[in-house]
Amino acid sequence: MPALWMLFASFAFAAMSAGVKLASTLYSTSEIVMYRGLIGSAMLLPLILKPGNTWRTPFPREHLWRSVVGVSSLWLWFFAIGKLPLATAVTLNYMAPIWLAAYMFFHGWWHAKGKTEWPLVLAIGMSFVGVVLVLRPAAESNQWLGGMVAVTSSIIAAMAYLQVRKLGQMGEPEYRVVFYFSLTMAAAGLVGTPFENGAAAPLHAHTWRGVGLLLGIGASGLLAQMAMTRAYRLGKVLVIANLQYTGIIFSSLWGMLLWHDRFGWHVWLGMGVILASGIAVTFYNTMRTARGAVVKETDPIASE
Repeated sequence: MPALWMLFASFAFAAMSAGVKLASTLYSTSEIVMYRGLIGSAMLLPLILKPGNTWRTPFPREHLWRSVVGVSSLWLWFFAIGKLPLATAVTLNYMAPIWLAAYMFFHGWWHAKGKTEWPLVLAIGMSFVGVVLVLRPAAESNQWLGGMVAVTSSIIAAMAYLQVRKLGQMGEPEYRVVFYFSLTMAAAGLVGTPFENGAAAPLHAHTWRGVGLLLGIGASGLLAQMAMTRAYRLGKVLVIANLQYTGIIFSSLWGMLLWHDRFGWHVWLGMGVILASGIAVTFYNTMRTARGAVVKETDPIASE
């Protein structure tokens, strides 16, 4: 059952990404971020008001920093989705665990006085080879801006995962972390929309198709977060963490179905290399983690 929760989460995240790409023809990136935050906040409100729960937190600064870096990463990723083939944007976003592993490696290397963990070095190095292969057609078709934005988004996402782990270690419940994240999304999108759209037309007019896409984006994103958290809580970390990479497969299928995306062999090879590198990093870090450690110590994405 935990594996099914993770598969559902990966499918829902891929569906959300497809919705973002479809909605990018109707709304600006800031508008999509704003509505994503509003819908997520509204869906979480009953949980916040549930007896025994509260919106009050003793860690406002930590929530603010987590929300700022998280929303920055999300905005950049949504922008990249509108500029790149869906599978390319999603694959580059899955670089976040590898950036996190690179940070942890260099941090450990520095404090261990030069001790080198070669399996981790090899996995991280191969992932960059995968990025070059995936970005090759983007550079050739003058989509380099979207590619660079997607990579930047994954770097910032790694910072957000570190902050999520810190909040978890402080004892903050997941519902409150996600609630404040959603509120910040709504506020940031609201502030950014007039700058992106122009003061003369701060908001695009709605259509039934647009409203449906926005509701789908908000609902699928929140359900994916909840399903992923449940999967990590109930299942074996190594199995669940590796299953999250099925999101690359689901996004590829959405891209081929909706936009008839076709890729050359080097793109498929690059996706495979990034996927294999991510699985290798997860495997290595999980095996190195002591049995019984908190899930957030092993894979911070569990709370994202």
